[in-house]
Amino acid sequence: MLVKYFAYYRNDTGRKEERIPAPETVGALLRLLVRRYGKSMGEKLLSPDGLSLGSDAIVLVNGRNIAHLDMLNTPLIETDTVSIFPIVAGG
Repeated sequence: MLVKYFAYYRNDTGRKEERIPAPETVGALLRLLVRRYGKSMGEKLLSPDGLSLGSDAIVLVNGRNIAHLDMLNTPLIETDTVSIFPIVAGG
């Protein structure tokens, strides 16, 4: 599975993208990334209780926002592309 990082997620991971074996769900993927890249990543990706998406994160699976799928329970397979973005405000 391909995971792509944007904006400050690139700084947290030190890379633009990486291939990893697909976990069962988006939630499992995000928890794996937090273990791999540390507390700063976790504070952005997940809510404090770890049960929902962080308020500053957007996650797409094959171009579809997980908010319109099954959120953290969205299933993943090896051919998926997951993109992780921060919410950006501008004016």
